[in-house]
Amino acid sequence: MAVYVEGVVGILVFYVAVLGVGIWAGTKQKNSGEEEVMLAGRSLGLTVGVLTMIATWVGGGYINGTAEALFSSGLLWCQVPIGYSLSYLFGMLLFVKQMRRAEYVTMLDPFQRKYGNRVGGLMFVPAVCGDLFWVGAIFNALGSSLVVILDLDATSSVIVSAIFAASYTMVGGLYSVVYTDVLQLGCIVFGLILSAPFAYNHLAVDHEAVEEVDWIGTIERKDAGEWIDSMLLLIFGGIPCQVYFQRILSMRSVRQAQVLSVLAMFGCVAMALPPALFGVVAKSTNWTQVEDFGREVTLADKEIILPLTLRYLTPKWVSFFGLGAISAAVMASADSSILSSSSMFSRNIYKLAIRPQASEREVLWVLRISVVFVAAVSSCIALTVGSIYYLSVLCSDLVYVILFPQLLLVIHWEGANTYGSLFSFWFGIVLRLLGGEPGLGIPAAIKYPWYDEEAQVQKFPFRTLTMLSALAAHLLCSWGTRQLFQRRLLPDSWDFLQVFSAPEKPPVPVGPQDLSLPAPPHGATEKLCASAAEGDRLPLAEDGGARGPDAGLVNPAGPGAHDEDEDGEVARL
Repeated sequence: MAVYVEGVVGILVFYVAVLGVGIWAGTKQKNSGEEEVMLAGRSLGLTVGVLTMIATWVGGGYINGTAEALFSSGLLWCQVPIGYSLSYLFGMLLFVKQMRRAEYVTMLDPFQRKYGNRVGGLMFVPAVCGDLFWVGAIFNALGSSLVVILDLDATSSVIVSAIFAASYTMVGGLYSVVYTDVLQLGCIVFGLILSAPFAYNHLAVDHEAVEEVDWIGTIERKDAGEWIDSMLLLIFGGIPCQVYFQRILSMRSVRQAQVLSVLAMFGCVAMALPPALFGVVAKSTNWTQVEDFGREVTLADKEIILPLTLRYLTPKWVSFFGLGAISAAVMASADSSILSSSSMFSRNIYKLAIRPQASEREVLWVLRISVVFVAAVSSCIALTVGSIYYLSVLCSDLVYVILFPQLLLVIHWEGANTYGSLFSFWFGIVLRLLGGEPGLGIPAAIKYPWYDEEAQVQKFPFRTLTMLSALAAHLLCSWGTRQLFQRRLLPDSWDFLQVFSAPEKPPVPVGPQDLSLPAPPHGATEKLCASAAEGDRLPLAEDGGARGPDAGLVNPAGPGAHDEDEDGEVARL
């Protein structure tokens, strides 16, 4: 196959545009502080926030996977767009207000605040697995596109794209990611909308077949449990993702963060329509009549069905925008997950759990090294697992089974403790692995009801069962250990994590005696009271406050205890 010149030029143009925007956006950083690099100084407005939130999900795995699902299975099995869109709605209802108001920096902060830095950092494992599989899906989609356009092998395509995406992410942090996301979304909208009518009106497309072909698909009774399991996995497994909370925590206010989630939900659904149309068109095309192609398209081609349609069913000048814009957009969406995993490692693992005395400059360099590592591992996953759609679902698997129940309880249940968290974590992992994963070569040790021996697939909603089991394990273990230690049924010496036997914190200072300050001279207090009674003003301290016997004491309620938040409500500390 000869090199497709128009496609090459399109890719180069959009690659250069994305790189230029990424470098320019990096100049907007006011400093190299943690919040500035990871959260853009919490200064994102609603418009930019909505666009970058939509672009975060609408990447390579999303658009290529949607076209793949419509082509191979039908609309009913195209669950990624609906599931991930609904995850924004449930994320807003369950977590946005609490997370943004607490001003966390990453999704792992509440775990480390409640369970300690090292135990809380354990939640990094399922979180980073989700990011790695998601970036793998993006690189897989991009590699497939470049194979169609440039006739390159997938390995070279993925490696080059990973290097490119990681380069500007290291330069500009979240600023670069956000503004390249906006460009990415514009590229997708323009490229797909421009290409759709040309693809639909190609001479090889059978328009009667478009109406008659079973593009809706069917859900057989035996597959109902698997369908429900996958949908719940996408909805609730799409919430505990740092790429989502990174946008939420970067917004200027709680109200904007809530509105952002709702608008992004509708935007993601709308962005699934064009690739879905391409999947239906590809299924209704007589590919033997397509010029320069001349063979049937089978299910073996499902991973590259979108780039095939854009190249062979549209004029060359249209494919310039279609293939070029889509490929550049797919690459740009990888940076969000790369940065999110790198942020969690540099802050929650390296700084808080391994080296608390690390300077901001040191943490920044660790973040940059992590960017390279995450990009490299994601590339290996992209080259190992074949299906783009499968990778999109797999990225939410461990997150749904393990991380979602953990996040739900650490935010909404005061009784959660370290013992319950650790037991639930390992119990969930073991139970999930026993259910098997054929795509990764893990056989099923537990064969739930309706197990398909021939296909080696669990038809029972075992992932949801595993998630609920992990949730119940957390509740029971946390409640049980509390009862055992508080009722003195077990000695404090057995509390090896010091959850219930930790040394009591010193009382909040309320007077000079608690601060170990020398008592005021004899009669000084009486003189001050007498002066006040006569109308004399107390001498002012340097900060403008009155000097008295209790001057300089800490407000027991803490600073800002009565400050109002952006919603006009008194913040509860």
